[in-house]
Amino acid sequence: MKLSRRGVIAGATALGILVSSTAAMAETLKVAGIFTLPVEQQWISRIHIALNAAAKRGDIEYVYSENVSNTDYERVMREYAESGVGLVVGEVFGLERAARKVAADYPETAFLMGSSFKPQEPNFSTFDNFIHEPAYLSGMVAGAASKSNVIGMVGGYAIPEVNRLMHAFMEGARETNSDVKFLVNFIDSWYDPPKAKESAFAMMDAGADVMYAERFGVSDASVERGKLAIGNVIDTSADYPGTILASALWHMEPTIDIAIAAVADGSYKAEDYSQYSFMAKGGGSLAMDASLVSADIVAAVNARSAEIMDGSFTVKINDEAPVSDN
Repeated sequence: MKLSRRGVIAGATALGILVSSTAAMAETLKVAGIFTLPVEQQWISRIHIALNAAAKRGDIEYVYSENVSNTDYERVMREYAESGVGLVVGEVFGLERAARKVAADYPETAFLMGSSFKPQEPNFSTFDNFIHEPAYLSGMVAGAASKSNVIGMVGGYAIPEVNRLMHAFMEGARETNSDVKFLVNFIDSWYDPPKAKESAFAMMDAGADVMYAERFGVSDASVERGKLAIGNVIDTSADYPGTILASALWHMEPTIDIAIAAVADGSYKAEDYSQYSFMAKGGGSLAMDASLVSADIVAAVNARSAEIMDGSFTVKINDEAPVSDN
């Protein structure tokens, strides 16, 4: 069989495209997520959604493990590192020492971990949900909405990532209601809706008419008692119509996308990624139900939001554990 020059060139071109395509597929960054709770849990869901979005775009190959116990976390980290994963994403609250030891043993693997502590050279970067800015704005809404001047706050654990959101929320509420008081309780669990619900009921019995729902279960209690609530991390207003005034939302896409790009181009290093959760970076926003909030408060919140975005107003970061007012 004789091949024309044009046929040879066409065949070579097609082969080149195939080789190039195969190489591109082989070079797709592999990313693993390791989570101690189900991916449906609000905090973890933000990471999972951002990683799935990157996978859908074709930027990464994404695999994950959920419900990994603290005692098993180190083993899972090592298995992913050994398998050739280029980036491991997860949260290491409560198992910092073990996780950092794994990272040190695999310096060629990038680790991006939710942590209250600093990065570790050369490959252990940290992030946290610094959505204190929209939390402040949601506090403004809550303060104005409270008629009893008592707001209940139910949190998981009194750790910096929770504390800073609560304090910001409290400061925002005081801006629109100087008489407001707070009832604060931590249920010492990341996922125990019945316990959170019970705590919320106790606060309502003590006079709270607006609830800060840092944990699942609080909004359910609000619905049952006809009270209002403020959401955290995700927008659950569709699930609780007429109840959720506003929610401070966390968007992990900026954090995840920047980390992926850095690993892909070889520039990844140990850094603090917290800034990418700030509103100006696209990592945080406020969802507000204008049908439940007065027009003047909507205007005040929007004005304050603009000041946060342009840097003329700074929401203070306070990592100390909040307490109930006397």
